Parts: sequence; C-alpha cells; structure tokens
Amino acid sequence: MKYIFICSAVLVLSLSAQAQGIKGLIKKATTKDSTTGKSAVDKIIGGTSGSGTQLSSTDVVSGLKEALAVGTQKGAEKLSAADGFFKDAAIKILIPAEAQKVITTVSKIPGGQKMVDDAILSMNRAAEDASKSAAPIFVNAIKNMSITDAFGILKGGDTAATKFLRVTTSGALTEAFKPVIQTSLDKVNATQYWNKLFTTYNKFSLQKVNPDLTGYVTDKALAGMFHQVALEEQKIRKDPVAQTTDILKKVFGSKQ
Repeated sequence: MKYIFICSAVLVLSLSAQAQGIKGLIKKATTKDSTTGKSAVDKIIGGTSGSGTQLSSTDVVSGLKEALAVGTQKGAEKLSAADGFFKDAAIKILIPAEAQKVITTVSKIPGGQKMVDDAILSMNRAAEDASKSAAPIFVNAIKNMSITDAFGILKGGDTAATKFLRVTTSGALTEAFKPVIQTSLDKVNATQYWNKLFTTYNKFSLQKVNPDLTGYVTDKALAGMFHQVALEEQKIRKDPVAQTTDILKKVFGSKQ
C-alpha cells in the first residue's frame, strides 16, 4: 500500500508541474542528478527527497499547512499595519464606482474635497483594523486541511492554496469582519464622514444614494486580504528566501 501511495503522490506531483504549479517542479522531476543519475521522481519512488531525507505525504501536508500559516500571518500583519490598505494602490478602498458622481458633486462645494478624502481614509483605516481578526479563522481552516486538500493544492496553480482558503473561509471571515468593520468605522468616524458626504450630496441631487458602507468595506477588505495572501503564497513557492522554516525548505526547497 505504501508503494502505491507513493506512486500516486508522484503522479500528482507530475500533474502539478504540467499545470505550472510550484516553480521548478517539472525540472526537478525530469532532470537527472549528475552524481546519482536519478531524477526527483526516482528519488521519491525510492523513498527520499532531493536532500536524501524521506519526503512523505505527511511532509507534503505539513509543508502546505506551514506555507499557508506563514502566508496568512504575513498577509494579515502587513494589511493590519497603518497604511496597509491606504498606501497600497492594488487594494486601496475607494468610493464605490456607482457613487463616483458623489465625489464630483461634493468636491465642488467648500470643504467638500476634505469630506471625500476623510471618507476614503476612514474606510481604509477600518479595513486595516479589521484585518487583525483574520488570523484565527485562517488557522482553523489550515488545521482542518486533509491530504486530499493538500494534493489538490499541489495540482493547482501558484495561488491554489489561496483559492482553498477563499472557499473554506470566506463565509466565516465575512461573518467575523462585519461587526469588526462596523466598530472600526465608528471608531475612526467613518460613519460620520460617510453620512456627511452622502447627506451633502443628497441635498443637491434628486437621485439619492444610500449604499451599505459596512458591507462594501467588508467585501473590499476581504478581497485585499486574499490578494495579499496570494502574493505571499507565490513568494513561498518560488523564492528560497521566503522558505523560512525547515519544513518549507524540505517540501518546497527540494522542488527548485
């Protein structure tokens, strides 16, 4: 049974390479070592990794869990810091597209541009504050990862682990983020800025605007979080410097 399982693992790893998964996997799987004359596939079948130590299914699962733990921790830390959202052009939260007319109208009145700027800053501050609550939810999903989940991630692309987290945590994150976002918006006076912004706009328009601020910021905060986790995942898969623990080096380093 062990031999059959190892062969199955080899097949999955090969499929991963064809799908352009972990960087360098296909090269490792097909290139013969100049000393031993064996490729990575030969070595795995023989019960060892490229470093000569056994690389079991447990190692693979542990490595992926560690990668997710490291990636989510770094992602949450980065985004929960001051300006984590506000100064990152890729994820900065702006006024909703359907409310862009609000900016045009309000910015023309005295003090209007400051109201717009304050509203944008406060939304991003709320997202940064809420990001602190993501880690425990990610950790729970990571702990519950199965062997099937792990090899499914290996078969996927460079952000397959992030997609796994998106599927398994989006509901819990949304539920957890909303009250935190609401509290954060209140704490940084976002509701005040937002209400002032749209109250002012509504005075000059027959078409009233009343979007759900909490829901909007929550959605944007989650999108930003998964964006950052995906970047961290790609680093761990491709960059030896990002493989900061022994298990990451063992599982991912041997694939370079």
